Amino acid sequence: MATLRNQSVDIGRLRQIIAGLSEGVILADDGGAILWANDAALRMHGVAEVEALGDNVTGYAKRFQLRYRNNHILGKKDYPLARVIAGEEFSEVIVEVTPAADDDAGWLHQVRSLALSDEKGKPDLFVLVMQDVSLRFEAEQRFEQTFNVNPAPALICRLADHRYVKVNQGFLDMTGFTRDEVLGQSLYDIDVLQDAADLDTAKERLREGRTIPQMQADLSLPDGGRKLVIVAGQPIELDEQPCMLFSFADLEPRRQAENQLRASEERFVKTFRLAPVGMIITTQDDHCLCDVNDAFCQLTDHSADEVTGQALATIKLWEPASFLKEAGSVLAERSGFRGRDVRVRTRDGGFVDCLVSAEAIPLGDAMCVLWVIQDIHERRHSELELITAIEAVMKDTNWFSRTVVEKLANLRSPHPHAAPVEVSELTRREKEVLSLLCEGGDDVAIAKEMGVSRNTLRNHIARVYQKIGVNRRAAAILWARERGFPLARPIR
Repeated sequence: MATLRNQSVDIGRLRQIIAGLSEGVILADDGGAILWANDAALRMHGVAEVEALGDNVTGYAKRFQLRYRNNHILGKKDYPLARVIAGEEFSEVIVEVTPAADDDAGWLHQVRSLALSDEKGKPDLFVLVMQDVSLRFEAEQRFEQTFNVNPAPALICRLADHRYVKVNQGFLDMTGFTRDEVLGQSLYDIDVLQDAADLDTAKERLREGRTIPQMQADLSLPDGGRKLVIVAGQPIELDEQPCMLFSFADLEPRRQAENQLRASEERFVKTFRLAPVGMIITTQDDHCLCDVNDAFCQLTDHSADEVTGQALATIKLWEPASFLKEAGSVLAERSGFRGRDVRVRTRDGGFVDCLVSAEAIPLGDAMCVLWVIQDIHERRHSELELITAIEAVMKDTNWFSRTVVEKLANLRSPHPHAAPVEVSELTRREKEVLSLLCEGGDDVAIAKEMGVSRNTLRNHIARVYQKIGVNRRAAAILWARERGFPLARPIR
């Protein structure tokens, strides 16, 4: 304790010294009376005169309610002013001060004590030194709220002992740890820098309390799994202690997506290589060949090394050559097309009849085109032979039954969008209409012959057209003659 040799002189000088201090100072005597306070102390209590603080400890307690930060209300004997007069020494006591007349006002004071003694060493002047730390704690509270609600995973490690002092819900959700499993644990128990991409730099920055740059790490999870993350460290001060704020970005969904993409690409490559039909991949813009499969090489007799990197126009793959331009226009408007009839030029200059389909696909960072080339040369040759045979047979159908003739006609002129119809499936009225059409009469004559109106006749004709799959009178007559349909009308 300091000793005042001349109290009257020293108190005056003390007042001069502390009047301009930014810290608040309150002087009290050994009887508990409040002697003086500087302007900073008065502002920290929201008053203008020292009398407004009260005459003594009891008066102060009536005017101001004090509580700790845990909301515990202080009894009068626990007030810092009462404690210092009782001879207790303390420092950095945090109390919330609220005026009894105004519950909405309040301040946070950080208080320390000081006792001054007379020449005999008896304490006779007691000092409270205080700082208004309201703004600091408001900032810490805002940080606390922001830290807790921030969806980005984060936790705070105290640098003095490398123990975790705060963790937010984002980190708990990302890892599956509980709050109790993290708080108080050390960096060595839950190693957030495990398998870091630049572990030496991370450890060095941690020791020095400097920023740890972003880097990949592989966290161990409580269930025994692993999680790929981006981790970074930022030095901060928390409760006046140096700490490191670790923040994270979860890369596990990206790793899983990359694994799935890799597996998908592997399946695509296997399918591409082993497909029994010819396949090629070209760039979308200039149609340069990126890859070809074995079936394409067998179809065209080209080798993969020979054509890879060349443009389709250069190797003159299509016949007619205009097909490439037409296909490019379709691909520009739509993502692809199916079953286009085209001839493919082989290495020796020959041609193969094919059906070609194409689809725009992403490959790496570029858009490409997958071409599928189906060899129909043998099938088309067989069809032509069959049609030739049918035409030869159809020259004389007298010895065929009507059913056989109709089936041959359907093979020769199939209707792709409708099932083949035979003459036997027509009604009596429809056969009569078809016979009159074959005789060449106009609608007026046919309607008069049948004894119906022209509108009724048109309805009959429309039904006949629909059944046999034509839309013109000439096509209906040709259909009937190909099937040996008699020109004589059915007997009524």
